[in-house]
Amino acid sequence: MKTKLLLLEDDLTLNETVVEYFEDKGYEIVSVYDGDDALCSIYENSFDLLLLDVNVPSMNGFEVLKKIRKEGNETPAIFITSLNSVDSLEEGYDSGCDDYIRKPFALKELLIRVQTIIKREFSVKNDLIIIDENITFDSISNELTSNGEIIKLNFKELKLLKFFLQHPNELLIHDRIYDYVWEYDEEYSDNSLRTYIKNLRKVLGKDKIVSLKKLGYRFNQERS
Repeated sequence: MKTKLLLLEDDLTLNETVVEYFEDKGYEIVSVYDGDDALCSIYENSFDLLLLDVNVPSMNGFEVLKKIRKEGNETPAIFITSLNSVDSLEEGYDSGCDDYIRKPFALKELLIRVQTIIKREFSVKNDLIIIDENITFDSISNELTSNGEIIKLNFKELKLLKFFLQHPNELLIHDRIYDYVWEYDEEYSDNSLRTYIKNLRKVLGKDKIVSLKKLGYRFNQERS
């Protein structure tokens, strides 16, 4: 499963150009043209990063990000805008964005900014996360590899693995896991979570994911 981006951009040509570029680089990208559609897509999907133009119809990019931040959605976001005043820059960061790129921009610069934030989410310097000497996870392609073989994970197992990798050696209480792995309109399941944990342990080893009774789980990762 590829890294998934949302693009909110009402300029048809730029929208198509960015989509084509990132798809060629191995990303999955969903594009919308107004703020209402952006909100619907965010509610209906799980994205790794949001690319938000500011001056778009129905609801501007600042408003979109403010709304989802108030609702607890912490998906990283980059504003794409022609606004260049200090006040606009300040409003962008006050809205909860992680980065800000001004038009016109080079596509490669946008790619570098996206890659930097994705790597930061996993606290790594490279795309490849070393879980142990035989197991790796590619933070861009979202591929788990064991002894050179790609391991197939279902959607929620992948989300759970990414959540663990983003928070190594940290107690993750059950509610945080449910909020991250299950969509807003889904009912979480204790039994399903235990099954996902069991399946990940088969690949990673039992000692990697520790159950803390009645509290949650901790992913044990040696610090480099």
